[in-house]
Amino acid sequence: MRALKDIGELAAIRRVVKRLPRRTDVVVGAGDDCAVVKARGSRSHDLLLKSDPVIEGIHFKRGAPPAAVGHKALGRVLSDIAAMGGTPCWALLDMVAPSRTPVKVLDGIYAGAIRIAKRYGVAIVGGDMSQGPALEIHAFAVGQIPRGQAVLRSGARPGHVIFATGTLGGSLKEKHLSFEPRLAEGRFLRHWATSMIDISDGLASDLRHLVEASRAGAVLDATQVPVSIAAWRMKGRRSPLEHALFDGEDFELLFTIPQRKVEAFLTAWQKAFELSCTPMGFITARKGAIELVDANQKKTTLKASGFQHFER
Repeated sequence: MRALKDIGELAAIRRVVKRLPRRTDVVVGAGDDCAVVKARGSRSHDLLLKSDPVIEGIHFKRGAPPAAVGHKALGRVLSDIAAMGGTPCWALLDMVAPSRTPVKVLDGIYAGAIRIAKRYGVAIVGGDMSQGPALEIHAFAVGQIPRGQAVLRSGARPGHVIFATGTLGGSLKEKHLSFEPRLAEGRFLRHWATSMIDISDGLASDLRHLVEASRAGAVLDATQVPVSIAAWRMKGRRSPLEHALFDGEDFELLFTIPQRKVEAFLTAWQKAFELSCTPMGFITARKGAIELVDANQKKTTLKASGFQHFER
């Protein structure tokens, strides 16, 4: 009998998605950063729906500061709303915990979640609690976006330039617990980007998600990938560039801009934000092919080897 470890996370998701029921008010179903549904009674906006778990031993280590766990739990779903260009409004938090969990851990988790919720104007409107073998926080968020303006993964076209906000790699040096979702940047990009995704699984994996949704390919310039200082400080066999490509949990935005708009876009971005924004490649017509070009113009095929659940 096959198990989830035999097929992997992505195949498991595909297996489930093809069976899901739909309704006429679903604009975008499973397969993007958020689902998009029509807001009943409104002609001005759509709703964005997103859920995500953080689980002890998978998304954070035992003993991690509880407030940081709460921050991450809500921040992850806010990052997905940012990747659609939306504004978060409401959230629900479910907590699973062993009965021996200290009450101060509960207080700390919600303190962290409440702080980030207040910072971005989000109301936490409920949730549930259950006993279980490990600490888990499951967040569900609802956001709004002007009708028909959600930025999807599927809009990249050959010649469009690939950008990333911020720097990448080394997230285990605590960025994964302290990142800020790029909500203001995502709303700004709604007027410029043709496709967008947040970098949670790793640049290589998430770029693959984007080009597969767009039925395209990509070329990345290795010399232009914005490698973080943390990636340079990581120990082990991976190079700083490999950390930037594969570590994941950077929660930056990966997006595409038409070539003809790049100069105007960069001018507007620099006026609006201090955060860096780096062009690092372009979309091609070679469906599913992602190539990495080094300083000597040597090309190698880039495989997605970021984090996946259920891997052996």
